Amino acid sequence: MVTLELQTQDRDQFFNMDGMLEKACRDQGWRNGLLHVFVPHTTAGVTINENADPDVRADIIRVLDRLIPWTGPYEHAEGNTAAHVKASLMGSSVTVAVRDGKLHLGTWQSVFFCEFDGPRRRKVILCFLPDPGPTV
Repeated sequence: MVTLELQTQDRDQFFNMDGMLEKACRDQGWRNGLLHVFVPHTTAGVTINENADPDVRADIIRVLDRLIPWTGPYEHAEGNTAAHVKASLMGSSVTVAVRDGKLHLGTWQSVFFCEFDGPRRRKVILCFLPDPGPTV
């Protein structure tokens, strides 16, 4: 298990993690298998989505803001209920195939850390399940 840290810059932000995940695979010698990415925060999440057009990320944030406004008739005393709801919708983990030390994603896909209560220093936990190879 490996813990990575990242610094987000905005209250709502999709942070492309592909480079840092592949670096972790190289550093750990993880070549072929499954990489499990877990976000241990209640106001942030992780998702896989399009990276070719940055407007997709902006559109997702805009839609989430329309569906879950920052202010509302919420009871949570900290005032960040919207961040909790958005994080729940995104989810706290994804699993990605790794082939030859690189993320084996679709043509347009990337892994994004989803910040909804930033800017903050955040952690991401990685677990790797190696491919056992051919069986007899």
